[in-house]
Order: sequence, then structure tokens, then C-alpha cells
Amino acid sequence: MNKIIGKPLDRVDGRLKVTGEAPYTADVPIENLTYGVIFQSAIASGKIIQIDTSAAAVAPGVINVVTYQQTPSLVKIPFFGSQQPQTTEKDHNIYYDGQHLGIVIAETLEQAQAAASKIKIIYAEAIPTLTMARAEIFEPESIFFGIMPGKITRGDVELGKAQADVLVEQVYTTPIEHHNPLEPSATIAMWEGDNLTLYETTQGVSATQRAIASVLNIPQENVRVISKYLGGGFGCKALLRSHTILAAIAARQVKRPVKVVLTRSQMYTACGHRSQTQQQLTLGATSEGKLTLINHIGTSLTSFFDDFVEPVGAATTMMYACPNLEVKYRLARINAGTPTFMRGPGEATGMFALESAMDELAYTLNIDPIELRLRNHADIDPYKELPWSSKSLKECYQKGAEIFGWLQRNPVPRSMRDRHFLIGWGMASATFPTNSGTASVKVEIFATGEVRVQSGTQDIGNGTYTVMTQVAAEVLGLPVQFELGDSNLPKAPITGNSMTVASVSPAVHKAAIAARDRIIQMAIADSNSLLYGSQAEDITVESGQIFLKQDPSKRDSYTDILHRYGLESLEVTEESSVNPESKEYAKHSFGATFIEVAVDELLGEIKVRRCVGVYDAGRILNFKTARSQVIGGITWGIGMALMEKTVMDANQGRIVGANLSDYLIPVHADIPNMEVQFLEKHDPYVNALGTKSLGELPIVGVAAAISNAVYHATGKRIRDLPITPDKLL
Repeated sequence: MNKIIGKPLDRVDGRLKVTGEAPYTADVPIENLTYGVIFQSAIASGKIIQIDTSAAAVAPGVINVVTYQQTPSLVKIPFFGSQQPQTTEKDHNIYYDGQHLGIVIAETLEQAQAAASKIKIIYAEAIPTLTMARAEIFEPESIFFGIMPGKITRGDVELGKAQADVLVEQVYTTPIEHHNPLEPSATIAMWEGDNLTLYETTQGVSATQRAIASVLNIPQENVRVISKYLGGGFGCKALLRSHTILAAIAARQVKRPVKVVLTRSQMYTACGHRSQTQQQLTLGATSEGKLTLINHIGTSLTSFFDDFVEPVGAATTMMYACPNLEVKYRLARINAGTPTFMRGPGEATGMFALESAMDELAYTLNIDPIELRLRNHADIDPYKELPWSSKSLKECYQKGAEIFGWLQRNPVPRSMRDRHFLIGWGMASATFPTNSGTASVKVEIFATGEVRVQSGTQDIGNGTYTVMTQVAAEVLGLPVQFELGDSNLPKAPITGNSMTVASVSPAVHKAAIAARDRIIQMAIADSNSLLYGSQAEDITVESGQIFLKQDPSKRDSYTDILHRYGLESLEVTEESSVNPESKEYAKHSFGATFIEVAVDELLGEIKVRRCVGVYDAGRILNFKTARSQVIGGITWGIGMALMEKTVMDANQGRIVGANLSDYLIPVHADIPNMEVQFLEKHDPYVNALGTKSLGELPIVGVAAAISNAVYHATGKRIRDLPITPDKLL
């Protein structure tokens, strides 16, 4: 039988994308379409006294103007759908600059834009709170929607401090960052009677279906959400946003489809961001390098109407064996929109601090950074006190060091040079939890020989179409058409938290096996088949044929079997859920990143010259798409370390340079060739296919590895991201 799983096959949707034929949300052709333009607040704090829409309402082409007074709340949107209807009391408060206040609907986009500019708003302005230093800080009891406690302890941190021969006590900071997907968020909303259809830029069609039904207080079955292609999300398209609510309300009022596409500047205020963090981190260790204490206090920013915490200590709790630990979260409210998930939420920011501190500790103790990590390797999860479902982190260190040539490193800062460049080598660990959820898949085999596999998952650019096709095709021995991105299809989880492969691929595998086995049973029971009376375990499939393994001349075909039974198709739906046995294990992916930087001694300019990444991410379903995910994650980590920072005006609360053209991210010239290795050890407990999380793993640790390399090159420890030339001069 042909082995397809794991092969580096080209994306099945690749041709559609490179030729421009893939219909993204704003490209979907809809008859009788109208255009919506959202208008926003121009202050960061205060109250609305009056909104004058009279001039906009009579502008050419305008059909209607809808304000926040005619909608459910546009700020206090439930993260997940609630059975409780929203309050009808209107909130006239302005919480942040750029807050959505309403929508203008017109016959053309230009007419809607012109009319929106005519809206006049009178405010009672208040002095905004815009910085962590001026905000009131509090400690939440729980974080991440109640999933994690606000404070985690084990042992006695004071005892750990007393037992330590050395202490590293530092503060690490990361700035506000924005996602900047190539495709801006967009919605096309249309009603047919009481039924709402949304063409939506979403990372979760079913989650959006639940949430919008909850907000509009309509039955969930009356909502259909479609998202066939997504031009990047990275977390900013994971939750229901106010522009979607406005589009749905507007379409219901004008009784025509309404299209809304956010501008680049609106993407900076309306779709979340990675929160600024301040992390106080203390490590205590013996002279032999054994950790006695980890104390990690993370402060992040949130809005005045939501409690969203950047979980910087999530990896700290489980990364290293240490008897005494405290992880504590603090929040500071400012006049800004609510932060949200951003690739590697918590781990990317938190591991910058932890892995930088581990490097500082290694230098303090004069121990090689890899050796220090090995001496504190967690053989079991110290947080959950469970064995790992699988863990090959030691092998990641070993393989990465071998490829990189780590043993040739002179550990003394400023000891390695290339002309006027100071050369630095740094490394860091990576980890990300392996999560999964319930997913359903339908397989339909047609008498024509075609196969259709369906699941209400999403492809956000990570290759879901391709890998799910591979899984089904290998089982069935037939070409497969995989369909996704529609809430009418069998339910699947949100594409986030690196859980799609671990959730959906087992369901695809299970449904394909069930369909194949049913066909085999039909052949065995058919006296007109050459396989009549055979044993199922003796039969295999390939190229649309089922045959005896020991005698391939005894064969039958899918099409012939279905024709003889008088069937146009055979349909099977299966569901996979979390493996109950896996609850007895801690499930994480791991990796190690090695970086070489060259720092211009005169200019302070930093260039990443080499990168090696080695990952323990379970079974790899497609090496090419997996490698692309790693390259993308490392590239993002380079941007996080050296470039990315969203600047907010400290007086007005307005984002400065709210455009992709003004937000620094790496380009091809900034990125070296990357050596990517997968250890590919199947995890027997996560799911039947042995896969683990990958998508968010490779960004984790990159910023720390670069920071550590910069220190090795220059002797200057930069604890405030991004590391820009002015901080080195």
C-alpha cells in the first residue's frame, strides 16, 4: 500500500492560492451587495454625549447608519457563547481610542467611507490611563477563562532562596505586539428570513457560530459560518469581534448582504494584540547548578472591561525540576482594547524571560548553558506530577548542538569575531502544550470513484487541507477531496492552541478506516465478489482496489462493489475525542533553538546569521508543511527579538504608525537559511496517529536564544525587547 502520511507533498490548495483563485472572505461574489464602513471613537477615555449621523444619513448612496445604541455590546463581547442574553442597557463609555461605535451602509465602499467621515461625535473626555506605571495593579484569582489559577506554588520559595549559593534576580519586559496577518479581518453578512449566513475571517467556524448566536440571541442552528481560506490569523481571528456583530445587525436592518473589511489601522484597535509584560524572575541554584528556587511574577496589561492575562508562567511551572516555585500573575488596566492570543501566547513571552535567566545563571556558575538545562531536566512534569506522554528534549539539545557545532563555542563574551562584527552564539529551549478536542468527520465514497471527506475545521494557512487529505488517502487508497470551513459540516474545534492536527486528524483516520472496513465487509458478503468469504484482516487497499495481501489477483473495486449493491455512495461519520488514557500523562512538545548573531561593533546592528532548530513534535504528517511552520515560527521569533513593537501615544492612547508599512517585521534579507530537524517519535498516548503540537512551538525560545547570543557577542545583557541598536551603543 502506498505510504502517503509524512511525505513532503505539495499543498493541495497551492495552485488555487498562487493563481489567485482561492476565494478569501472579501472575495466571495454576492449579489445585491452593500458595503459597510465602521466609525470609531477619537478619544481614549470618556463618555459619548451625542452622535450626529444626520449628514451621513443623507449622503449619496447611503442606505442606513447603525450606531452602538442599536446593537448588543460592542466591547463586552463574551469570549465564548453564553446562554444568557446580553443586557439591553447601553454603555455610553469610551474605553479606548478606536472603539467601534457604529457602521455606515452604502451602495459602494467609497460612498460609505465618505459618509462615515461626516459623522460628528460629542464627548465628555476624561484623562486616560495609558501606562503600566500609572495603572492600578491587582492579582486575579484565575486566568485564561478560569482554566489556570492566578497563583501557583510548590515547596517553599523562601527555603529555596536560603538554600541557594547564587541568585539571579532580574526584570524582563516585552512590548505590545500586533499580529498583522496579510488578510485583514472581514465579514459578509446576509439574512434569509431568520437565518444568518456569515462569510467570515475566523479561526473557528463553529465557535463563531456559537458566539454570534449568543450575542444576537438567536438559535445556533439559524447561523451558518463559512471560512474556506484564511490569510493568516495567529490569534487575532480566534474570537468574535465587533465588526462581525455590526455587519450582522446592519444586514438585518437593510435587508441586503453587507460586506465589512477592516482597514489596517482598525486591525490595530479592534482585533486584539499581545499584551505588554513586565516579568520579575528569580532563580536560585546551588554551586553545582541545581535549581533551588524559581519565582516568576508576570504583570500584563488588560482593558477596563475584560481580564485577559498573558500567561507568562505557563511554561515556567513545568519546564525544569525545581522543588520550590512560585508563579504569580498581576494585571494592570489601561485605556486600550482587550489583548488576545498571539502565536505562542504566554510561552513566547514567558520563555524569553525564563530562558534568558537560565543563560544568566549559566554564566554566573560558569556552566555551559546546555549542561545547566540537563542538570535540571524534568523527568516528570513537576507541575502536574505526571509522567510525560513522550519527551525527547535531551535529544533535541544533543542533535542541535551537534548540527550547530556548539562545542567549538568560546563561552567568553566578545571572544568571537569576524572582521568588525562581534559573533555570538546562543541557545534556548522550546515547549508548548499538546492539546486536543472532540472532532467529527464525514467520509463519503461515491460509485464514481470519488471520495469526499468533510469536517468543520479551518485552514488558516498551515496546511490543514493537505495533511487531512494525506491521512484519508492513505487509509482509503484513493484520491480524496477534503472539505472544511463551514459550520454546517461536522463539528471541530477552533484552529488555535496548536490543536488542529491532534484533534481532527484522528477523526479523519477513524472515519476513513470505518468507511474502508464497511466496503471490505460488503465485498466479503457479496457472492459475486472474488473476495467473497475472505477474512477482513487478509485484505488491503490501493488505487481504488481492495485485494488479498497474499493473492493480489483476487480483488474488487470500490465502484464495482457500490454498483452491485445499487448504491450511489457510502457515507460514514465518526467522532474522535481525547484519549482517556492520556489524562494520566503530561502532554507537551519540546525543542531547542540555536542562533548565531553578528553584531556590528560600531553601529550596534544585529544580523542573525545561522539558525538550527530541533523539535520533538510527535509524528509529522507532512514534512514540507511542518518545516514551513517551523520557518514561519522562527522568523516571527526573530521579529519578536529584534524588531516588533507597537507604540502607543502616552497622552492620547492612539497607536502610532498603525499600519503594516510602519510595523517592523523581518523580510527575506533578515532571515538566514535554517536547519530544521524533527526527531519524529510517535506519541502513543496523545492520539492514534502519534501527533503532537507544532504550529506555535517554534516561536518559543527564539527571542531568548537571540538575546543570549547578543550577550555572548557583546557582553551586554538586554532584557527589554526588542533588542535595537540604541540599546547596545
